[in-house]
Amino acid sequence: MGLLTQHHRESPPKQTWGIGLGVVVFSLALIGLAPITQSLAKGTAPRGVWAQWRGPFGTGFSPNAQPPLRWSESKNIRWKAVIPGRGLSTPIVWEDRILLTSAIAVGAKQAERGGHSHGAHDNMPAVQRHQFVVLAINRKDGRILWQTQVREEQPHESTHVTGSWASASPATDGERIYAFFGSYGLYCLDMNGAILWSHDLGDMKVKHGHGEGSSPVLYGDVLVVNWDHEGKSFVVAYDKITGKERWRRSRNEITSWSTPTVVEFRGKAQVIVSATDRVRGYDLETGAEIWSCGGLSHNVVASPVSADGFVYVTSSYEKRAMMAIRLDKAKGDVTGTDAVVWRRFHDTPYVPSPLLYGDQLCFNRHLSGMLTCVDAKTGATLYGPVKLPGIRRLYASPVGAAGRIYVVGRQGGGVVLEKGKQFKVLAQNKLNDVFSASPAVANNELYLRGEQYLYCIAEETIDSPRLLTD
Repeated sequence: MGLLTQHHRESPPKQTWGIGLGVVVFSLALIGLAPITQSLAKGTAPRGVWAQWRGPFGTGFSPNAQPPLRWSESKNIRWKAVIPGRGLSTPIVWEDRILLTSAIAVGAKQAERGGHSHGAHDNMPAVQRHQFVVLAINRKDGRILWQTQVREEQPHESTHVTGSWASASPATDGERIYAFFGSYGLYCLDMNGAILWSHDLGDMKVKHGHGEGSSPVLYGDVLVVNWDHEGKSFVVAYDKITGKERWRRSRNEITSWSTPTVVEFRGKAQVIVSATDRVRGYDLETGAEIWSCGGLSHNVVASPVSADGFVYVTSSYEKRAMMAIRLDKAKGDVTGTDAVVWRRFHDTPYVPSPLLYGDQLCFNRHLSGMLTCVDAKTGATLYGPVKLPGIRRLYASPVGAAGRIYVVGRQGGGVVLEKGKQFKVLAQNKLNDVFSASPAVANNELYLRGEQYLYCIAEETIDSPRLLTD
């Protein structure tokens, strides 16, 4: 199917200006010129960026961000912007812009597509064509800098009623943008929105018709995509510049929504993918399988996280499961061996990925506002499960910065905790929106994507303009 491309430059959403409190200051001079993926390999991260799903290290933690403690509809909102269409992808932040994906319903309603033979499963059938778009947002004021339509099509399958057909988060190295729409294509764009290369990987058939959601992962000069579904599953790696396929490995897996993580261990990078049959580690250069481990449930959604030679995987569908695996002992089938340092069978997350913050691993129970934090190396419970005030149900993954843990629920509640061995609430916040997308933090800002608005949350001072949209 051909590409449909259009650009809308400097086309601001409907807006009004108000007087805020504070000077808009960005520490962009502190952002290094090297791609973030090179910095990752060296164990550091450029300041002021959130370049792909789960941030600088793939763990949900940013070492340099200082986001606000408190916010509301009338406090610490630098701007909020209407974003066309619907998407659950995380805002990606690089220098002066925010990158998003969205699916915009267009045209008259048509015959339903994507019904599920086993029942509704809370699905939303596809009844309209959708424009699949990539957007760049001005980080200073929330205006749309450009909008590129990469494809238009009526989705062949349903998605969950709370979901969208644009759930995979983009990634960037500051020179190119990588946007993945699953069945509707993988696209590489330049920073001005022009398409450089693309791939059509076929049509996914997703379990329960719940939609697609695994995000692409960028590391060095390689882009990795996981394609687990109810058909022929595989993981594939591309050259990030040319788009040429480097390797592809078949996977004996059913549907997973888990995003891979790339870990450098003893000078060698490996791709780690969580799924139902096995967690597997692949050599990033060749795609050769290094190790595997069974033990998770069906419907694996949460992404693995890793640091200090450990990888942590989890799931919560039909049964609860979490494992900590030592990479220095991970070779071949490590199921039931001492490579699995500890296991947990209760209170594990379903949709939200865990937060790995220093020596702590924090996660929610299934989809609820119950939080547990454990010692990452031993699995010993530090606290929890503890009820987060004002949060009943959540899909968004927690993030960490400035010695704090940030959790945002679907009902608009946002809780900030002190990172530590005891449960301590620092602030309880509320916005009039529904949040399923995971937050991003960069410099002094917290970015929240709701169903109505994209919010830039930052401390106000006396000279700060605040852009509000109707």
